[in-house]
Amino acid sequence: MAKMSILAVGCHPDDLEIGCGGTLAKLSSLGHRVTMCHVANGNKGHVVIQPEELRVIRAQEAKDAGRLIGAEVHSLHVPDLQVKSENEEMVHDLIRLVREVKPDYIITHNPEDYMKDHQEVSKAVYDASFSATVPHMLPDVPAYGRIVPIYYMDTLAGVNFVPEEYVDITDMIDIKLQMNNCHQSQLAWLKEHDGIDFLEFVQSCSRFRGIQSGVTYAEGFRRCQAWPRMTTQRLLP
Repeated sequence: MAKMSILAVGCHPDDLEIGCGGTLAKLSSLGHRVTMCHVANGNKGHVVIQPEELRVIRAQEAKDAGRLIGAEVHSLHVPDLQVKSENEEMVHDLIRLVREVKPDYIITHNPEDYMKDHQEVSKAVYDASFSATVPHMLPDVPAYGRIVPIYYMDTLAGVNFVPEEYVDITDMIDIKLQMNNCHQSQLAWLKEHDGIDFLEFVQSCSRFRGIQSGVTYAEGFRRCQAWPRMTTQRLLP
């Protein structure tokens, strides 16, 4: 298969690592260009660390995770719980990113994920990836000529999500866990205050999808069912 450009857009700095980190690692290992973008800056994801300090910490954690697989990492710097798909500045930033990256396909949140910020990112990505093809929308940046397929990654713990396609990440589970381990501000807090071993959680979810698809570890995806985003090609690795 020819080398592709893949844009993955998550809400918070660790969402992509949780939902599709193994797939992104596999894509990168195959020589494809991988761009990771988190829309929210994660500044409210702690109780002790104050938002301004946490924003800086989580930006670095995201860069460290992306570096493990050679991905480009972008942030739109929207504060947590203030992500709105009607935010024109945010959508314009996404349009510019799509035009810069020129993705062959996009991975993002399921439209019915567990929290509003995730849902708003999903809708914003859908809208921005269409608007990016319209020449008179932000004419200072050349339009991208394709409305590309969108793949929705798994929800947290796979709740209310039945995959249509699976990616075998058995050979990538270690690096997926390493990527998640970069987000120490989240892992330490969850372990200390909630008793959750989040790396074990992530591994268990990947094992469950592997059981479903006949491999050791897997990630599940659904396709955006909208014209003209459908394709007969197998684009996922």
